[in-house]
Amino acid sequence: MAGIFEILCACVVILYLIYRYVTADFNYWTSRGINGPKPVPFFGNVAKFMMGKKCLGDVYKEIYDQYPTESVVGIFRRTRPVLLLRDAKYIKQVLIKDFATFTDRNAFVYDKAEPMSMHLFRLDAVRWRPLRTRLSPTFTSGKLKDMFHLLLNCADYFEKYLDEKVPENGVVECKDLTSKFTVDVIGSCAFGLEMNALKEENNEFQKMGRYIFRSSPTVILKNTLKEIPWFYKNFGHLIDDHEITKFMTDITRSTIEYRKQNNIHRHDFIDTLIDIKDNPDKLGFDNVTDEFIAAQAFVFFAAGFETSSTTMSHAMYELALNQSIQDKVREEIKEVLNNSNGEILYDDIKKMTYLEKVFQETLRKYPPVMYLVRKPIKNYTFEGTKINLRKGQDVIIPIYAIQNDPNIYPDPEVFDPERFSPENMEQRNSMYYLPFGDGPRNCIGARFAVNQTKVGLIKVLMNYKLDVCEKTQIPVVLAPLSGLMFQTTHGIYVKLSKIT
Repeated sequence: MAGIFEILCACVVILYLIYRYVTADFNYWTSRGINGPKPVPFFGNVAKFMMGKKCLGDVYKEIYDQYPTESVVGIFRRTRPVLLLRDAKYIKQVLIKDFATFTDRNAFVYDKAEPMSMHLFRLDAVRWRPLRTRLSPTFTSGKLKDMFHLLLNCADYFEKYLDEKVPENGVVECKDLTSKFTVDVIGSCAFGLEMNALKEENNEFQKMGRYIFRSSPTVILKNTLKEIPWFYKNFGHLIDDHEITKFMTDITRSTIEYRKQNNIHRHDFIDTLIDIKDNPDKLGFDNVTDEFIAAQAFVFFAAGFETSSTTMSHAMYELALNQSIQDKVREEIKEVLNNSNGEILYDDIKKMTYLEKVFQETLRKYPPVMYLVRKPIKNYTFEGTKINLRKGQDVIIPIYAIQNDPNIYPDPEVFDPERFSPENMEQRNSMYYLPFGDGPRNCIGARFAVNQTKVGLIKVLMNYKLDVCEKTQIPVVLAPLSGLMFQTTHGIYVKLSKIT
């Protein structure tokens, strides 16, 4: 009996020590006078996300809404104290004013365990800065104008595809349609490849895009293990998405080899990657492997696939719900195109000011990236405050919560493009609208995404009337297993009726 008692005592002591370890930092914010919800052992303030009840963006919104008078909120992501920002001045300090201190995201890069993590979005400042400088010229206005005819070719195929594939009852799942279009645009404009997503029903590129952004308990487990760097660094290769790594590395390598063998120059994204591969000294660091090059192709493909197709889909959804807005934007498109004999010209896109408002309001209500994370490279104190951050401590900017805050956007559930009239935008702090981020580390492909999304919408609106149907989910419900990206539990269904 004495032996059993000793074992029980040992177990109690071990459990107590574990409890003390995981709650050791739980007084971090209260000791600094910063309000926030009480954390739960092992889960912190993200238990609903870890248990599959809410997506992480929604968890942050729930916390954000609980503290309407606070500039910042102290929370815990599992056992780690992180700071959630509500005030525009602090957001601006992080993204712009003190960017030199907040150059890093909270995104671990595992060169060996997860080769596709070595991309621009995740890289630390040392590797990010020279790579961003090398890639940026691909997305200048001049380059975008040069590739606009390729975008229009894809749009023409998209128009033909709709004519052939929209069923008799007109009910379509928007994401399936729009992702085919965005895959073809990315392939043509950035890679010089025919992805053929509009020609092949089970297209490999489209399937890969869906696989990258899948939501599942396995993905959550994988992301959780990434927060134990020493473990993932040594064992992450066992659960890496090897098929994604192989697919992107093979397609990038073969495309580069074909161009070099045939002396093909298109002055596009792939040509830039070729230059980086042939002249790694321009980046100022070693280890520019085939996988590193493929990782840049991976993030451009993945980001372009998901964000633009999601935005197109949500715009179609809201236009189906709001017929007067749909009619108004269609009339504007007709008016502009009538002046160019029905042809979509590069400069015409900027003339469609109401379409721009619809686009911006869609991103306001449904930001593809639901929150941003930054961390200081040294200890930091917010200007004019006693709010201190330790080196490497996460700062959360909850985009979805901010852009659906009724104190900033009255009646946020209402789809109102006039929120983005020049007058209304002047009265609103620019830090309260961040679908593409802001500052030096904003979205590098934002203008490319704007063009492809608007051209796709123009093709839909000029040929079809959008309505809701029995399958339309009103309102949309966020998928509980999604993390960074805005994803729904249900397909985005609308009814398309041909305009004759």
